[in-house]
Amino acid sequence: MKTKLIAFIVFIATSLAVNAQRDLNKMPKPGPDPEIKLGETIKFSLKNGLKVIMVENHKLPRVSANLTIDNTPYVEGDKAGVSSIMGSLLGRGTANISKDDFNEKVDYLGANINFYSSGASARSLTKYFTEVLGLLADGVKNSEFTQEEFDKEKKVTLEGLKSQEKDVTTTARRVESALTYGKNHPDGEFVTKETVNNITLTDVKENFNTYYKPNNAYLVIIGDINPKKTKKLIKSLFKDWKSGDIPTTNYTKPTNVENTEINFVNMPNAVQSEVTVMNTTNLTLGDSDYYATLLANKILGGGGSARLFNNLREDKGYTYGSYSSISQSRRTGSFRAFASVRNIVTDSAIVEIKKEIDNIKNNKVSAKELNDAKEEYIGGFVMDVQKPATAARYALNIARYNLPENFYANYIKNINAVTVEDVQKAAKKHFKSDKARIIVTGKAIDVMPNLEKVGYTIKYFDKEANATEKPEMVFPIPDGMNAKKVVDNYIKAIGGKDKVMAIKSVLMVSKGKVQGIEVTAEDKMMAPNKMSKTISGMGQVFQKTVFNGTKGYNEVQGRKMDMTTEQVDEIKATTIPFTDMSYTSGKLDRIEPIDGKNCYVIQHNSSEIFYDVATGLKTKEIRTVKGPQGEVKVPTTYGNYKAVNGVLFPHAVNAKMGPMDLNFEVEIIKINEGVSDKDFE
Repeated sequence: MKTKLIAFIVFIATSLAVNAQRDLNKMPKPGPDPEIKLGETIKFSLKNGLKVIMVENHKLPRVSANLTIDNTPYVEGDKAGVSSIMGSLLGRGTANISKDDFNEKVDYLGANINFYSSGASARSLTKYFTEVLGLLADGVKNSEFTQEEFDKEKKVTLEGLKSQEKDVTTTARRVESALTYGKNHPDGEFVTKETVNNITLTDVKENFNTYYKPNNAYLVIIGDINPKKTKKLIKSLFKDWKSGDIPTTNYTKPTNVENTEINFVNMPNAVQSEVTVMNTTNLTLGDSDYYATLLANKILGGGGSARLFNNLREDKGYTYGSYSSISQSRRTGSFRAFASVRNIVTDSAIVEIKKEIDNIKNNKVSAKELNDAKEEYIGGFVMDVQKPATAARYALNIARYNLPENFYANYIKNINAVTVEDVQKAAKKHFKSDKARIIVTGKAIDVMPNLEKVGYTIKYFDKEANATEKPEMVFPIPDGMNAKKVVDNYIKAIGGKDKVMAIKSVLMVSKGKVQGIEVTAEDKMMAPNKMSKTISGMGQVFQKTVFNGTKGYNEVQGRKMDMTTEQVDEIKATTIPFTDMSYTSGKLDRIEPIDGKNCYVIQHNSSEIFYDVATGLKTKEIRTVKGPQGEVKVPTTYGNYKAVNGVLFPHAVNAKMGPMDLNFEVEIIKINEGVSDKDFE
C-alpha cells in the first residue's frame, strides 16, 4: 500500500512540473498538413472504348461504381428535355428483368442503383457487388423503353413544368442561363411544355442509341475490391456494350456584354427580387490560377463569413443570405454573385453586390482573410476526400482533365501557396463586373422606380428570355370605383350580404406541410371580433393566438405574451368572421396584373388586399410586418373557392414567411356551430 501511495505522489508531482513548464495562454502550434492519398489507381480500357479506373480501399466492406458518359454537350433544340426523359426511363426494366423485379432485387441486396442521361451509379456491400454491378450493366446495355413508362414520365415532366410556372426562383435561374449562354447553347437552352410535347418514344430510343455509348465513358470502381477479379468481372459485363459514332453539334461560344447592363424579368407575383450579377469566364480545373480563383470566390461570397454575406445580410439586412460561385469548364465557365432581396431594396442590393466585386478586384484582400479562407477550404477538402464518392470524382477528374496523378495529393500545398497578389489577379481576370449582366427577376411595380435610378441600361425580357417591352405597371381605376364598391362586389361574389351577415361564427380546420412536417391549423371566429388560431403538429402546439374581443395573447412553443395595445386596436378595427367588411375604409390604390389577371388593390393599414376584377373574389393579401431586419412583406394567396351553406370560402390558403412556404388545404368548415365563448378564454 505504501509503495502505491508513493507512486501516486510521484505521478502528481510530475504532472504539476510538466504543466508548470507549459504556457496555457499560448495557442498550440498547428500540426503538419495531412497527407492526401486517394489510393493507387489501376486503369485499363475495353475494346469498345470504355475506360476503367479502379481504386482499392479496404477501410469498409463496401464498393461503389460510377459510370460517366463524357460526351460533348449538344443542343436538343425543339425537343429539349429528350435526354432527361431518356435518363429517367433507364433501368425501368430490361430485356432480362422486369421493372418490379429489378427494384425488388436492389432492395433485397440493400444496394443503391441510379441511372441518368450522362451515366449511372451503384453502391453495395462487397459481398453483393458482383450481382449489383451486373444489374447496373444490364440497365446500361438493355434498358427497355415502353410506351406506358414514357407516357408516365412525360406527364410527370409536364406537371413539374406547370408547378414551376409561377416560381420566381426557377424562372430567374432559367433566364440567367439563357441570357448568359444563349438559348441555342447546351447550357442556355431549357425545357418547355412545347418541347416536351414534341418528344416521342422514338426520339427517346434514338437518343439512347446515339449518345449512350461506351466510346466516351469512364467507369470508376472504388472500395473493398480484388483488382484482378474486378477487372475480369467488368470485362465480362461490359465487353458487349456496343460502341458507335457519337455526333457533335456546333454552337456559338458565349460572349459577355460590352458594358454592364440590367436585364429585368417581370414577375407580378414576386414578393422579393432575385438579383444575379453574372458573366462567363474561362477557368478550367488545373489552370495556374485555379486555386487563387477558388480562394477569391471564397472570400467574396463563399459562405456565411464572406464579404457579400456580411454586407447584405449582417450589415444591411437586405436578405437572408448573399453568395457567389465560380464554375470551371473545359468549354465555358461562369461567375455569379447573387441574393434574394426585399423588393424595396433591390436597387441598393445591386449597388452593394457590385461594390464588393469591384473592391476585391481593385484592392488586395487582407492576410487574415486569405488565411481564414485557406483554413476553411482545406478543412472542407480534408473532410470531403474521406468520402468514397469524392475519391471517385477526383479519380475521374484526373482522367478527364489529363491532370498529373499527384494533383489532389498536392492540393493543400497549392492552396497554401496562393498569395494576396494572386487572389487580386484572379479576381480581375474572372469577376468581370464591367462586362456583366445584372439579371433581376421581380415585381416591376415595386422595383422599377428605384431600379431606373441605378444608372445602367435596362433591357426587358419575358419568362422565356425573349426580349420584350417595359411592363405596364399600373392600370387606371375606372371613374366612381372605390374600396367600398370593391368589397361590396366581393360580398356579392361569395354569396350576398344576407347570407354573409347571417354567419355569426366559423370553425375552420386546415392541413398542410411546413418544411416537411405535417401541421394542422384550427381557426375559430365569432362576431363581432373574437378569434383564435392554433397551429399544431407532431403532438404539440407550435403557435396559438387568442383574442376575446377586448384583449388577447400570442403563445409560441409554450411562451405566452399578451397582445400589445397596437395589436389589440388592429384586431378591434376588423370585422370577424369576414375581415373584408373593414376594408371599406381603405384606399383603392391601383389595378395590378397578378398571374395574368387584373386585380383591384386596396391599401388598409399595413396590408394590401387583392380582388379579381372579373370575379370579385379575393386572391391575395400582403401584410407588412416589422422584423429584426426591417419591414418584411408576408404574402397569403387564396384559391379553390367552394360553397359552404351557400357562401364561398377559399379552400387553398398559401402563405410565405421568409424561406418557408406554408401551404394549407381547408378540410372542414362549420358555420354557426362548433364555436363558443370558452374558445376565446
